[in-house]
Amino acid sequence: MSPDQRGLLGRRGEELAADFLRQRGHVIVERNYRNKFGEIDIITRDGDTLVFVEVKTRKSQRYGGAAAAVTAKKQRQITMVALEYMASQPRQTATRCDVVCVIIDTVGQIQLSLIENAFEAAL
Repeated sequence: MSPDQRGLLGRRGEELAADFLRQRGHVIVERNYRNKFGEIDIITRDGDTLVFVEVKTRKSQRYGGAAAAVTAKKQRQITMVALEYMASQPRQTATRCDVVCVIIDTVGQIQLSLIENAFEAAL
């Protein structure tokens, strides 16, 4: 798959994930938030909890599927971005890191799953 095709697939996955989260009562706070440490795909509010969401979109479950792509290195990066974000915001009482897995197969079938509290913030 070319870089352009990967970009289109990723953007489509993020759109689907945002709709999926809204349907579950999340309020979208930020999309594609960037700072010096990297990017967080979606930041939401789920009740009183601020949620940092990594979206992984794949065409199949081959190679371990979408969730397997959230490596320890990626978790550290998300943690650093989240800490920097929180430092610029009013004090938060509860936060968590979720992963939305999106599978869009070759015939256009879509599967979405949410892994709440997918990992603990790690430095």
